Amino acid sequence: MSLQPEFEQYDSSINKTISFRKVSFEHDLNMLFVWMHQPHVIPFWNLNIPFTKYKEHLHKSLRDPHQTLRIGYLDGVPMSYWETYWAKDDIVGKHYDVHPWDQGVHLLIGPPSFLGKGYALPLLRTIISRLFQCEKTEKVIAEPDFRNEKMIHIFQKCGFERQKEIDLPDKRALLMYCYRESFFRRWEDAARS
Repeated sequence: MSLQPEFEQYDSSINKTISFRKVSFEHDLNMLFVWMHQPHVIPFWNLNIPFTKYKEHLHKSLRDPHQTLRIGYLDGVPMSYWETYWAKDDIVGKHYDVHPWDQGVHLLIGPPSFLGKGYALPLLRTIISRLFQCEKTEKVIAEPDFRNEKMIHIFQKCGFERQKEIDLPDKRALLMYCYRESFFRRWEDAARS
């Protein structure tokens, strides 16, 4: 698998180039295992499991056709993990009136040195813009842990709106929607890139 960026974009708000590529099992397993054991990640991902179990989990996740796993970069440095998925094929699709083209997103910032620097919003904005390149997708959903106020705040700044709390197998989540029209109205630059 190529480690070349799938897409990239310069973001003037942080003066950095944001890029994403698909996860490579061989190349990324160890890095992702370390990220899943970071204190800021553990409460919301619950994947601080032994290496052999995480290896199985990642292998299974990469074979799941309803989702795409990506590594996010800033200026060529890997620093975030992303899962984008088709909501109709996900457990969350059973908790709301799902449209066949709804997409969803999960994310984490791995290295603690990248936390608290204002990077999450530009990264999220870039990937949401990319998801809306599918012309049939009218909304992107998110379902962060209802306790994760920092992430909920970033989703709201990006254009997501709170809907309701839902119980998923691994968490109580806040279901949030981001509609195409309101996203591009908020982020005119994203529409042109």
